[in-house]
Amino acid sequence: MTARDARLHAFRSDLADARLKGEVVADRFVAGRPARISASVADIRKAPRADAGINTQALFGDDVLVFEDAEGWAWIQAERDGYVGYVDATMLGGRDHAPTHIVSVPRTFLYPGADLRFPIAGRLSMGSTVTVTGSAETRGTHYAVLPSGEAIIAAHLRPIGEVAADYVAVAEAFLGTPYLWGGASGFGIDCSGLVQLGMRMAGRDVLRDSDMQAASIGEPLDPGPDHAGLRRGDLVFWKGHVAVMTDTETMIHANGHTMLVSREGLKDAIARIGYLYGGPTGFRRP
Repeated sequence: MTARDARLHAFRSDLADARLKGEVVADRFVAGRPARISASVADIRKAPRADAGINTQALFGDDVLVFEDAEGWAWIQAERDGYVGYVDATMLGGRDHAPTHIVSVPRTFLYPGADLRFPIAGRLSMGSTVTVTGSAETRGTHYAVLPSGEAIIAAHLRPIGEVAADYVAVAEAFLGTPYLWGGASGFGIDCSGLVQLGMRMAGRDVLRDSDMQAASIGEPLDPGPDHAGLRRGDLVFWKGHVAVMTDTETMIHANGHTMLVSREGLKDAIARIGYLYGGPTGFRRP
């Protein structure tokens, strides 16, 4: 049998995705049931327990396949990036309406109606997808109305398929966002989550974890001994970490040093990170 990455393929000794039959060994194979994330942010965990570590997160409107429902937990695979894990089953709903728009600002609010003075009904991150069925205007503010009757500031959305011109500018919009291990949203994000979400908003879906990104995004790059060959948008990898160059000397990254998305000089970062983790392991140009 071919070795498979369990982060990207749904298989266990007792159960596996039917598409993997003949490729992995399992007691039983099942077809995934289509579902959609109905919570603002759904933690995808390593195990079906509330105290299990968070590997990544899915956002409102993300489509998933469900392979098992048991004791309040669903074993799922995210269709957008293939990530496999466990989510609280109450965070799943049906695929009732085709999404039409995507949240294009780091964070926004859901209101129970078209009025910003209403108590908020929820919060959504950049990258969340919604179905807009109507519009309204209250005191000069324009709202997009959803099938539930809830409303979002219209200027915080853009039509699906309309993409940002510069993924680095998207990442820069997250400056000051708290660092969260496994985070993939505007409420908390990690290094590879920042790269993934920025690129997604620019029309490019990439894999989730930094080791996956180091092996798959763009082309390897040799920037020279003084890193003079780097330019805006290039990626710098360390073991377990990734940063985005914003110009020839400065990078942006979600990091555990500041516990924020922050800018840092590349030379300063290499010296600081090298003390504990060694130097960069590679560079790539998307």
